[in-house]
Amino acid sequence: MATVSTTSLAALLTGAGLTDVRDDAATLATRSTDASLYRVPPQVVVMPRDADEVARALEVARAEGIPLTARGAGTSIAGNAIGPGIVLDFSRHMNQVLALDPESRTATVQPGVVQARLQDAARPHGLLFGPDPSTSTRCTIGGMIGNNACGTKSLAYGRTSDNTLDIAGFLADGTDLTESADVVRDRLARIAATDLATIRTEFARFGRQASGYALEHLLPENGTDLARFLVGSEGTLAVLTQATVRLVERPASTRLVVLGFATQYDAADAVPTLLQHAPTACEGLDSRLVQVLRDRRGPHAVPPLPRGDAWLFVELAGQTPGEVDAAAAHLIEAIDAVDARAVPDPAEATALWRIRSDGAGLAGRSAANEPAHAGWEDAAVPPDQLGGYLRRFDDLLEDHGLTAAPYGHFGEGCMHVRLDLPLEAPDGVARSRAFLEDAARLVAEFGGSMSGEHGDGRARSELLPYMYSPAALRLFRAVKHELDPTGLLNPGVLVDPEPLDANLRITGVRHDLPLPAFMYPEDDGRFSRAVHRCTGVGKCVADGVLDKTPTVMCPSYLATREDRHSTRGRARVLQEVVNGHSALDFDSPEVHDSLDLCLSCKGCASDCPTGTDMATLKSEVLHQTYRGRVRPVTHYSLGWLPRWVALAARTPGLANRMMRLARRVPALLRVAGIDPRRGLPTFAPRTFLRDGVSLAPGAAPADPPVAVPHGRGAGSGGGAPASGRVVLFVDTFSNAFTPDAARATVAVLEAAGYSVELLPRQTCCGLTWITTGQLDAARRMVDATVQQLLPYVQAGVPIVGIEPSCTGVLRKDAPELLGTPEAELVAEHTLTLAELLARTDWTPPDLTGVRVLAQPHCHHHAVMGWSADQRLLEGAGAQVEALAGCCGLAGNFGVELGHYEVSVAVAEQHLLPALRRGEHDVVLTDGFSCRLQASDLGDAQGMHLAELLASRLEPGDAAGAAHPIEPGDTAGAAHPIDTKDTTTPDREDR
Repeated sequence: MATVSTTSLAALLTGAGLTDVRDDAATLATRSTDASLYRVPPQVVVMPRDADEVARALEVARAEGIPLTARGAGTSIAGNAIGPGIVLDFSRHMNQVLALDPESRTATVQPGVVQARLQDAARPHGLLFGPDPSTSTRCTIGGMIGNNACGTKSLAYGRTSDNTLDIAGFLADGTDLTESADVVRDRLARIAATDLATIRTEFARFGRQASGYALEHLLPENGTDLARFLVGSEGTLAVLTQATVRLVERPASTRLVVLGFATQYDAADAVPTLLQHAPTACEGLDSRLVQVLRDRRGPHAVPPLPRGDAWLFVELAGQTPGEVDAAAAHLIEAIDAVDARAVPDPAEATALWRIRSDGAGLAGRSAANEPAHAGWEDAAVPPDQLGGYLRRFDDLLEDHGLTAAPYGHFGEGCMHVRLDLPLEAPDGVARSRAFLEDAARLVAEFGGSMSGEHGDGRARSELLPYMYSPAALRLFRAVKHELDPTGLLNPGVLVDPEPLDANLRITGVRHDLPLPAFMYPEDDGRFSRAVHRCTGVGKCVADGVLDKTPTVMCPSYLATREDRHSTRGRARVLQEVVNGHSALDFDSPEVHDSLDLCLSCKGCASDCPTGTDMATLKSEVLHQTYRGRVRPVTHYSLGWLPRWVALAARTPGLANRMMRLARRVPALLRVAGIDPRRGLPTFAPRTFLRDGVSLAPGAAPADPPVAVPHGRGAGSGGGAPASGRVVLFVDTFSNAFTPDAARATVAVLEAAGYSVELLPRQTCCGLTWITTGQLDAARRMVDATVQQLLPYVQAGVPIVGIEPSCTGVLRKDAPELLGTPEAELVAEHTLTLAELLARTDWTPPDLTGVRVLAQPHCHHHAVMGWSADQRLLEGAGAQVEALAGCCGLAGNFGVELGHYEVSVAVAEQHLLPALRRGEHDVVLTDGFSCRLQASDLGDAQGMHLAELLASRLEPGDAAGAAHPIEPGDTAGAAHPIDTKDTTTPDREDR
């Protein structure tokens, strides 16, 4: 291959008429890898707008001898979608459904169209596209054609190759496949005719034989089907620009049946009998994967399963509910399972299927919370061999000292698994290779395929000789040479493969990385390992409209549609930093450009299957970049906000006049780094703490400790704490801006039978210092807060937060910053109001008929979970619409210059359309920033959960509730704000 500089290549492509050519470091970093273990940086990324631009890119590649690789969503697990030279990314522009014909049941699509987008187009006609990978909300049809993707429903609808009718595109030499299809077909038929016996005996032996080229489609008895042959060729033979696919009738009724077995082997042994019942899907998993989900998201993340340690999820389809119910009963009777049940509730069925659909990401961490890698995630054997294969495979894992959580398409013998390969050990790569070679021998022994739907890519192409004869491999080379004689397209894959242990992304972490500020307790204290949590499955780039799950991640990507603004894209950029593969470092402008639009919403901490917490990683980068340096102005104006608020709240009238002046003189706001279009909050006439409430003094308690649940769903336990006491954590925002929410929290807690206490002096959780990366100062603030709370939690007194983001700091950031048992103890005892009430013997006031539009705060969703709030509201009779997604303000993000447009675009995803619909009586916004956004952009007055509950309390329900103190009346007043400033930053952060 020729060598052309990146700058020259970009100029050549632009000069050839291509309009979206990118060679910046961030874009190259995001396309240097996919969802695999591999990293191959391109020189240039081209985002073609039409077939003509694809042809021009190929022309430049041929003229200069530059390799070219096609890419869809970048969710390929085997390294199929990365390559040197030019990467053609079809997801940006060529992503449309061009035509859909309900009568012929066909659709014509561009390669970059997302599978779920095609499903949305087909749904009104009662149709669907059969293949449905777990990544359907972001994978593209072009990528599915490249890998011959299948998904869970292939038992009923077949593979992508079974549903592809025609393909348009180009060979490497520029041959138009539409104009010259017959010529190309004849050329391939002549190659097939040289060894028909090999093709007839080694190919299409069972449904999931996906490794290598699908030569069976070149047989004369199969019509020398060019389109179906090219499916699964992984972009090594042609570049796709358009495809016509088959649609099928959507089943009128379906029923999920879950069968429980003692072991996964027993579940596999049951498959041949089960297939006689013609299921549309048959998926298997065991307790290893389920436990990962429980550990990651709490016990309530897994709906009730039948007894057993392994399960088959079987879908049956029919014309009526009665028909599928009868089929389910027949199936349950026929299968010798430990336990079984049909699931008639669609919502419960969806939640159960989600365990399986998130499997690829969840399995990215082992049971010991170690990284688990792709590489052997896709082997398949004939279904009647699956039980024996799984027994031997587990023996092989034990022999190599590895662990895994296998799951997959049991009905077709295809298993997905990620392995804790010791890639970071000194001899880890060699040990990993030894296992993969033994695994290839094992699957060949069972007559299987190393790939069942993901393709071979860089992970398995080298292993093809274990599966195919020399004669078959010669046919592969002959086909490749015929259609791509110079090896221009996706080199290193299938034919003349790269070694499977070349170009590994995960190895080679820099040894000069600075000591991190966070403890990264789940990542062995290493920032580099936290960054590599991202495996690239791409849930963060799922279309929010298509992804029906209540997720927050990733609001900035949904606003810009730029990969570098997704959790995955940012992780890829940071992986370049920690691996030292490029010139990028913590202070590189490209790194900060990628992180700039991260809202620090923490949605990824819970919604990313691997738990990649980009908010924490962003804070770390800001800390490492600016430690000991002059910072951006917003780090002082907004990062020190609690300090300024504490001063201003002493004279709220003057503070409000200054705020109004700043609105009239936009230059004043710009100097502070604040967008003048942004509305500013109003200080309350008196702060909550200065106003005074009838609360018990905050003396250090001496009662014996009482255990308090912790984690997502912590508020789901039994009765109230024996002491009946609770500490109210009064944050800066609730104290100075929304004291009514604090008063209402007191009223509700006292109505529920609690004695509410305050800390001896005002303290700060350090949230704004954390989000701006001033972590040395934040650590001292957090430690001071923990020390104040410690005597209470040691006595078992729970802490209730008002503001979700500050509550989230105590629950998550404090332990991760301090790494002390004291911080963990405080986290374990910190609850939201709903969590505490959920385990209290108290009946909330009647909310029957109240239509609640709730905008859960992102940190509430990500750290604590909002399910306790929803259960409380619905249990009180309210009609609840809980919005998915971020409000768009996200603390200081939406206030800063340069973020306003993105902040509005994020609000337009969920919040603002819901407000315009007006189908609500109450807008619930526990988060201060959510309340500001709803007011500023939607002209809506939000309220806190406590305010809603308190407004419905009967007289006398809260006899000791908060009450205003008349001027000069100090009797029974709560402790005033301490004049000692506890939020002063360190010298290095001044």
